[in-house]
Amino acid sequence: MQAFDRPREIVIHQCANRPNQILGGDRELVLIAMLTAISLAFSLGTWWGIGLSIAFWLGAVAVLQRMGKADPLLRHIYVRHIRYRAFYPAKSGLISSCVPVSRSWR
Repeated sequence: MQAFDRPREIVIHQCANRPNQILGGDRELVLIAMLTAISLAFSLGTWWGIGLSIAFWLGAVAVLQRMGKADPLLRHIYVRHIRYRAFYPAKSGLISSCVPVSRSWR
């Protein structure tokens, strides 16, 4: 009976719960910055253009690393914040109709 008295423990592995990051920043943002730097280097095609693209790459990775250290899910939270509407009218159910609200409700 002693085995059933304890609550069951489940191991959650760290690799299954960790956000995807490359070089300490958000994966998609780092790859977009790399693609932008490479396209900048090829489009300018000069030595100073290559230097400019390397400087852009290093600056972007530094900023993205600070963002990743502050909050690894910052991009996801920002995108969810942008999707929110400014006003949600009150209604009693999913199918119910709501009172029309003018554009200048404030």
